[in-house]
Amino acid sequence: MSGAAGASANGRGHGSVGEPVSGGAGTTAGRLRAAARELVDIGIVIRQAGSHTTAALTDGALLGALPYAPSAGCRALHALLRAVTDGRGLGYAPAGGRLGTAAAGLGALAGQESLAVRVLATSLRLRIAAVAVDHPELTRDPLIVRLVEAAAADRDLEAVRALRALVKDRGAVRALSELAPVFGEVLALRALLDENPLNDDTAWLIATGRGFATADPLTGMSNRAVAALDTGPGGARRTGLTAAESARLSPEGSLLGFLRNISVVGTTGRMLIQSVRGPDGVVRHVVQAPGMRAGRPDHDSPQDLLGAFSSAVLDSSPYSRALAGAVHDYGLPPGAEVALIGHSAGGAAVMNLAQDSGFCARHTVTHVVAVGSPIDFKRPADPRTWVASVTNQHDIVPTLDGQGAGSCFDLHPHWYVVDYFDSRHLFPLCHSIDHYIANIAEDLPRARDQIDERLAPYRGPVVRSQAYQLFDRAPHPDGFPFLTVPTHAVDGPGGPVELPIRCHEGGALTAWFAADPVAAARVLAGTGLGPAVRVAGRALVALHAAWNRRTSVGGYREIHLGIVVPDPWRPRSPGVWADLLRGADRRRSGGFLAGSVVDAAGVHAVSPRLWGDEPYLAPLAFELTDRSVRIAAGAPGDRLLTLRGFLGPGLPASDRDLVGYARGAGEGTLRSCVRTRGRGRLHPAPRARLTVASRSAHPLAHRLRELGLDGARPLLCLSVPARQTRQDAAVPLPIP
Repeated sequence: MSGAAGASANGRGHGSVGEPVSGGAGTTAGRLRAAARELVDIGIVIRQAGSHTTAALTDGALLGALPYAPSAGCRALHALLRAVTDGRGLGYAPAGGRLGTAAAGLGALAGQESLAVRVLATSLRLRIAAVAVDHPELTRDPLIVRLVEAAAADRDLEAVRALRALVKDRGAVRALSELAPVFGEVLALRALLDENPLNDDTAWLIATGRGFATADPLTGMSNRAVAALDTGPGGARRTGLTAAESARLSPEGSLLGFLRNISVVGTTGRMLIQSVRGPDGVVRHVVQAPGMRAGRPDHDSPQDLLGAFSSAVLDSSPYSRALAGAVHDYGLPPGAEVALIGHSAGGAAVMNLAQDSGFCARHTVTHVVAVGSPIDFKRPADPRTWVASVTNQHDIVPTLDGQGAGSCFDLHPHWYVVDYFDSRHLFPLCHSIDHYIANIAEDLPRARDQIDERLAPYRGPVVRSQAYQLFDRAPHPDGFPFLTVPTHAVDGPGGPVELPIRCHEGGALTAWFAADPVAAARVLAGTGLGPAVRVAGRALVALHAAWNRRTSVGGYREIHLGIVVPDPWRPRSPGVWADLLRGADRRRSGGFLAGSVVDAAGVHAVSPRLWGDEPYLAPLAFELTDRSVRIAAGAPGDRLLTLRGFLGPGLPASDRDLVGYARGAGEGTLRSCVRTRGRGRLHPAPRARLTVASRSAHPLAHRLRELGLDGARPLLCLSVPARQTRQDAAVPLPIP
């Protein structure tokens, strides 16, 4: 990379690395900025004159004196009115108070301008000219010159056409990148000179450097109103890093090490806290906050687009509050020394944390380093906190507070501000943390060394690292409330297994078939169960398949074949159909397990406790979409069964609990329950087909052929692509 600018410790720098700062007072750019700054002071005085004149014009005492001295009073009113409306003087300059503000707004709608506005517009043009000293391409590019001149001349239609021509010729990304150094000044010019009174205050703030832009410079929509949509107290939950991520974390504290850690954590809604043993043996702590998370503008992460916006605009946001929650959970001792490092929205968030007086009362915030962040109008609560800001002039994000490369204000004489540019400046590439790392490592050695020198207390071995997932609101415990139940341990092949088995994420399909009633009766013989529930004279059989992707015992797939039977004690009850719709805690009917298959050895070993029957262990495949299903048991070259095809249209339906009966070894009949939660679809006319391998000698294949299900189509299917389940041990019943 070819770098072009370093910085001084007392303000923005605008010069080549290792060379005198080109923005110094004796340079062309420095003189232009000094003149722009002087015009700002003049513009403020002119506006104050307009405010004083407006106050005198609307003073009730003057109006009340008119009856006593009408001639002198009318002359005074006329002189005051001419002073705030004469184009050869203050211009159209009413200001201050309700009447002055209303009159100024009406004047803006009518295209009237004040002398103060013209002076500030000239100041902004000088700022653009100062930037052009470091960026001569701005004056050589006819499309950019056309846009700037149209904005400066208050030619709305021409400005729109110029912008369209620039985007059409260069594309949006390149156009934004090339405009970035003067983006704030061009917007402020446009807002100052247009006929929209809603954005005048924002233009004034940008032009005078007196505060964060309160509204969008184009439309005048309130920034704070938009930022207020990002609500939530903030929450943080400990999370682990992958082995690959942990291996890439820097083992030593340094500026580049901390920034590379932010790159490792990525824009995933996470952040990192580390403890470092410094050269003096004292353990200090570093909070590292990444930038905006990709995805929807507003979701449960404070790092989303809305969260990034609120972090920049507000003094406290869900992001900064989530960071504070993570620090609290990390368990820092009172008064512990903390450095805050952030990129983009993370930089704004850590700066909000640094200006939180309560946080600074509990901890000693020694350093803040913000990279590519809009923090010009934020102030740390502790004046001893050392702040460094690193920004690329072609990066638009740091200019969102209204101050960019053209700023003529020394807003932070005690900060270390690095404002630079490089030849490969396409946005958003130049905003990425990896691009900043490369610039700091290769192009800005002086700035890197000076920041590292200030971070010397944090240069040492990392003794502890903890990542946190951040939220707008602290989430419920995983699986709450359905899966937050008491557990107990049973012996398993690899050690104790926790029951009930809790499935946090899975999918399932239940298919009901009409089977041979004689064959079903033979299967039920001697069980004390039955006769099988019938549909049009045929026995009702259910084939249940599930892929339990994330459970308390790991992921596994399962298939169960059950003959639907009524209440063992009331087999002739006419209410069997209503009973089948009840939850497991009230259901008496269920399915007698005629065969099962699982594909995980650990689950297979404890399955007699779960279902009362030992399933077969075999590979399983499970694919379920909104329209089709493919379920297969057995290895690809040795298939046992396959259920595949289209499911057809479906009706919204809830997942149903499962109740199973099985003959236990010496324990009589066992009843098992699977409680479920999920939304699915009921398919009344499925076109899927069950196929049993003709050559398979597997007992389950034989059972399916015996029941007449080879080649059968389901009567009904219930598909549930996302569900949660819990299954405890089977319970023995005194069934004869």
